[in-house]
Amino acid sequence: MKYTACLSLISLFAITPLFADKNPPLNVKVDVQPVAAEVGMPLVSYADVLGEATPSVVAVYTSRIVMARQSYTLPEIYRQFGRSIPRATPEEGSNRGRKERLGVGSGVIVSADGYIVTNHHVVQGMRGREVDEILVRLNDDSEYVATLIGSDPKTDVAVLKIEVDASLPAVTLADSDLLRVGDIVFAIGNPRDLGLTATQGIVSALERNRGGQILGAGSYENFIQTDAAINLGNSGGALVDAWGRLVGINTAIVSNSGGSIGLGFAIPVNMVLNVASNLIKSGEVPRGMLGLFPGDLTQDMAEAFGLESTAGALVNQVQEDSPASRGGIWHGDIILKIDEREIDSAAELRLVVSQVLPGTKVAVTLIRQGETMVLPVTLGSLTGKTGAISTNSSPLEGVSLRALDDELRDGYAIPLDVDGVLVMDVEDDSPFVNKLGPLTVIIEINGNAVESIDGIEENLLIGGQNCLYVWSGGRKGFVILKL
Repeated sequence: MKYTACLSLISLFAITPLFADKNPPLNVKVDVQPVAAEVGMPLVSYADVLGEATPSVVAVYTSRIVMARQSYTLPEIYRQFGRSIPRATPEEGSNRGRKERLGVGSGVIVSADGYIVTNHHVVQGMRGREVDEILVRLNDDSEYVATLIGSDPKTDVAVLKIEVDASLPAVTLADSDLLRVGDIVFAIGNPRDLGLTATQGIVSALERNRGGQILGAGSYENFIQTDAAINLGNSGGALVDAWGRLVGINTAIVSNSGGSIGLGFAIPVNMVLNVASNLIKSGEVPRGMLGLFPGDLTQDMAEAFGLESTAGALVNQVQEDSPASRGGIWHGDIILKIDEREIDSAAELRLVVSQVLPGTKVAVTLIRQGETMVLPVTLGSLTGKTGAISTNSSPLEGVSLRALDDELRDGYAIPLDVDGVLVMDVEDDSPFVNKLGPLTVIIEINGNAVESIDGIEENLLIGGQNCLYVWSGGRKGFVILKL
């Protein structure tokens, strides 16, 4: 099975996020009641429910300007849907650019003043490159050019803003923590650009986490699984309950063909709201950090530790001078709760901690050598200000680099004994695309340790063979590069 996290026809990311002083706060409607049937009132149609919810769903189109004699190739994800990769080239002799559509997706109006939530992969350009326009089409066929307020690849959430004179039909938000397996849900979106379409199903499962197989390494997966049909173009659209309230944002499917086989995933609306509010407020998503490497408990481990179940997260390693070490957490501890939130796995621990603001003091309930204890720990921050060096200024052509720091270690589970410079991305046309891959750590170049971008540039031999000692996928080895 292939996990396809791009349901838009193509994707795009662009436009510098606005900052807090330019954005009014997010004002949404929330209904915290669970769905319940009314006695003596049999429900034979959901037309009224969908009539309320559908106007809140929009189509999202992305495009860029293609200049004369310039061609582009659609991203690799297109192959995942069993289609050949089309190419487009402007007419010979043309000296003007023309607009080419890159992708089609969906979005949901969450506030009457024009905030729209969608997926990061819907508004991400090819390999992160900028695009020229994001166009939003409402249910009444009116169109607006949208501004990208912010986008978070780790949760696949993005926020758009359109400027309107009148109030928009904002959706009502439910409390996604109250969802139950078996609840009726509807997926509303713009599949294959056919126009707004609704499909029905149920909540098939909750808290689905595939360890980064859907959103990629370092992501936060906590999906609602549904059998409501989700297809190309549904990305960013609404998953609503039987009362027409938004419970999730449709994001991904499992499919060999690219069509729906009843395995769809949506981001819970509580997570969406948290991310969207932070993007509007500050342009980024602050995330708490413990500073440890957790693992799941096997049945054998549980028996060895004298536990009755495998619930919890085993602390394999604690980083030096981290919030965890300062709070008294040891390797071998088994974390059961963060405040009142129960922890069933290592992935859940990482997710729960990431949703708490840095600097917050939390109560960590754990078991140490059969004894239960509660330790107060003040969380650190995963939000670093140091960005990756772009491929334009990188000493390795087409390779995006970033000096390894605690944020990257924790986010990508890189061991403490690995130091160097992290490869964030490698472009398809890079001469090193077959030598280096994302999440490779360059430890040494020609026998010299490197810990910065400048260190890489200083130790590379131009016109000769370069011997790189790297860490990748849990192993260390050598790679030879010729510049």
